[in-house]
Amino acid sequence: MTDTYAVIGNPIKHSQSPFIQHEFARQTGQIMRYEAILAALDSFAQTVKTFQQRGGKGMNITVPFKLEAYALATQLTDRAQAAQAVNTFKFGANGTILGDNTDGAGLVHDIEFNLGIPIADKRILLMGAGGAAHGAILPLLQQHPALLAIANRTPAKALALQQQFAGHSSIAAGHYQDFAGTDFDILINATSASLQDKLPPLPAGLFKTTALAYDMLYSSKLTPFLIFAQAQGAQHLADGTGMLVEQAAESFFLWRGIRPKTQTVIKQLRDKLHHAS
Repeated sequence: MTDTYAVIGNPIKHSQSPFIQHEFARQTGQIMRYEAILAALDSFAQTVKTFQQRGGKGMNITVPFKLEAYALATQLTDRAQAAQAVNTFKFGANGTILGDNTDGAGLVHDIEFNLGIPIADKRILLMGAGGAAHGAILPLLQQHPALLAIANRTPAKALALQQQFAGHSSIAAGHYQDFAGTDFDILINATSASLQDKLPPLPAGLFKTTALAYDMLYSSKLTPFLIFAQAQGAQHLADGTGMLVEQAAESFFLWRGIRPKTQTVIKQLRDKLHHAS
């Protein structure tokens, strides 16, 4: 029996996870299958259980099921517990489900290793307070930035996250306008604004000339946030393609115990997205 894995979401047709995981398997000589599963919005848990009973070994979870996945897991890693959202399952004996969140680790690895920008002692603005932001906070704080500021249209949501991570001294929260006149080294868009081709309500003057503007959305063209950042003088621009591959590599390592090389797969995925656009 070939070990089987899957990505589950709704919608799912656009997912690049099967392409990425198949490339990892080919590169490392692992014999495994990986499929995409569309789950009805009201049958996530049942769809997972069916896959698990069929002998599935693990799953990636994408929009909109990461919070349900958190509730379904029987065990949680520290980073999943901190994020209160799960994007990876590893199925064990007796129906156990280990829930992990590899999103933040993927983001940090992409920034530090692929882009070559250290996070320690940097001033970071994280935009958004939804699931994507939740997954990023602990891994970012573990790199000891000088400041992690969380900005959100609804300040109460950002403040709730600040409270959750209150043990870390270098965290601030508020509305976007609360950070007007402050400049940052790294600005990360974890909102869904780019999906609607919109820009978060950023005040001008946030970007140092050496700043990295990072959009978690992967795209073959510059997002509105990256266009704005470029116009504001940000030197480094990056989308979420590298993060997508890096978080997938974390899942692959959890499942197979082998860490795949990501650089070539990032390039392959960029080429694939460019040709599809």
